[in-house]
Amino acid sequence: MSVSLDNWDEPLRSLCLFVHNFIHRNKKTKKMSKSFCSHYYFVTYEKIGYDRRSKRIVEVYIVLKLFLPNEQVKSVLEIEPERLKQKGIKAIITDLDNTLVAWDRPDATPELLYWFQKMRDAGIKVLIVSNNNQKRVSSFSTPLDLPFIFEARKPMGRAFRKAIKLLGVKKRETVVIGDQLLTDVFGGNRSGIYTILVIPIAATDGFWTRINRKVERRLMDFFRRKGMIQWEERQ
Repeated sequence: MSVSLDNWDEPLRSLCLFVHNFIHRNKKTKKMSKSFCSHYYFVTYEKIGYDRRSKRIVEVYIVLKLFLPNEQVKSVLEIEPERLKQKGIKAIITDLDNTLVAWDRPDATPELLYWFQKMRDAGIKVLIVSNNNQKRVSSFSTPLDLPFIFEARKPMGRAFRKAIKLLGVKKRETVVIGDQLLTDVFGGNRSGIYTILVIPIAATDGFWTRINRKVERRLMDFFRRKGMIQWEERQ
């Protein structure tokens, strides 16, 4: 069986082709993308079929895996420092809105404050990386004495590289936590960092996030149909 995009709905098809072209036009990720895809051609042979004439289609399929998190939990509060340390994790890069608190909540909840303290006590560093503006990110992070990066332009890799440098750790010692596939998970995976997806805290979102959610729903439906989501069973 060879891979085909013919039976994929148009928005998902367009997204796949956009991601494929984006990665291959980016000089810094082109080499990585080719290596990543060639490695998985043979791994996925039995599952999706392999046809050398369909190389580009297979690449698109493989690139889709960049949207899959390594794991999913309902809330950051479920992430325990002991489990992270067992994985060799020394630092957390986390999103802010709808990951730590609702997008329209100005400050941390008592439960979140306790979670931050547990991470500090365990020696795990936390840095907030958000696409939101300086006022929003600073007003939340500064009272907590947390380092932050605002207007990060996730999923672009620059903010993730900057975060790793600020934290003084290696990629394999870091985890990215967020509530969006298109920004947090895709950006973290592209950067070679372990990713954890959390369920959005609020049922509502800011304007641009609402647009992302529509695409994410199609991605989730696709992953579900293809049997690529094992972690969803734990929800």
